[in-house]
Amino acid sequence: MIDAVVIGRVGIDLYPNQLSTPLRHVSTYTRFVGGFAGNVATGLARLGVRPAIVSRVGAEGHGDFVREWLEGEGVDVGFLRTDPHWPTPPTFCEVWPPDRFPITFYRRPTAPDWQISPEDYDAETVAAAPLLYATGTGLAQSPSRETTLAALAAHRGTTIFDLDWRPSLWDDAALYPALAAEAAASADIVIGNEEEVAAAQVKDVPRLVLKRGERGATVFDRGTRTDIPPVPVEVINGLGAGDSFAAAVGQALLSGHDLVDAVRRGTVAGAIVAGRLACSEAMPSLEELETALAAAT
Repeated sequence: MIDAVVIGRVGIDLYPNQLSTPLRHVSTYTRFVGGFAGNVATGLARLGVRPAIVSRVGAEGHGDFVREWLEGEGVDVGFLRTDPHWPTPPTFCEVWPPDRFPITFYRRPTAPDWQISPEDYDAETVAAAPLLYATGTGLAQSPSRETTLAALAAHRGTTIFDLDWRPSLWDDAALYPALAAEAAASADIVIGNEEEVAAAQVKDVPRLVLKRGERGATVFDRGTRTDIPPVPVEVINGLGAGDSFAAAVGQALLSGHDLVDAVRRGTVAGAIVAGRLACSEAMPSLEELETALAAAT
């Protein structure tokens, strides 16, 4: 049984062991599974959801690490394929608390997860899953672009499209708004921060979740606006907060919560991860989330 499918970017994150240090001066790193799909799938599994990932890794040790980590967390890796040509992409991060976290991607000319195709997964299994996540980064190259749009269009459950705007990953950033609009038209819920919403130029989205960082979040649900207050936290690394937020929103929807309550839970989950260094490894368990929710009320 699969409760949720996450399609898109996965790789390894290399976090510096020296904080507030320029990349050129960092001497040692710790390796974690990273990327939206890897982080959200882990976050869902830790919250008691049975997730599957649709993506690709390289045919080398880093790919083996990603696969074994996710499987150990309870993620179904049956649709995590091994690409025969392209290596698992590393992402180097700098950590300058509380609000500067530069990222250096190694995804040129392409990466395994941009090579996902319909042959990589069982279409009926993915279409029938109660929850599906897809992202804007998956639209940056073909064949991932067409694969992502097809999966969104065919899905019969609740579909979450995360705008995930990474301009440095697009050869032609001018294509993003039209492709994001096409993806959003097939989604039940669109998630993004203020910069992402502006870049995507999304309009007439029935249900939009606007992440506003230290100002909380806002839910636009069929003409109704609800502001969700922020959760105070001493930020160590904000990079994984949005993925933890997305995972907690999905878990809450699967559990029967309405969207506003789901976003409240998401803000708490995001705050937990923002107070930790890693992304995937920092995702909270359901017990941790419930404890933090009780403390926040």
